[in-house]
Amino acid sequence: MNNITYEDFKKMDIRVAKVIKAEHIPGKTKILKLTVDIGLKDPRIIIAGGADFCKPEYFAEKKFIALTNLTPRKIAGIESQGMLLAADAEGGKPIWLVADGDAPVGARII
Repeated sequence: MNNITYEDFKKMDIRVAKVIKAEHIPGKTKILKLTVDIGLKDPRIIIAGGADFCKPEYFAEKKFIALTNLTPRKIAGIESQGMLLAADAEGGKPIWLVADGDAPVGARII
């Protein structure tokens, strides 16, 4: 494991994100297209893995923890504007980090 400085950590914008819509991507079986609210004016699109373990319904209207200032990247022809965070469980199944309780959408993780 490589260490990072606290200054490096402060560069990451990690927030509570609410999935507004989750959908399959035609021709893809392991990724989903998520429309998420991160507390800004416009929602964002995040492409998330794990579609082979979780159906789109699992994500709808739930709050997750997301890295929101990751450089956008095209995945399956769609620009992904962040990343939902997950623990890597045995067999590659993601265990999504969810926001419990009353954490407001857009709240920064500190």
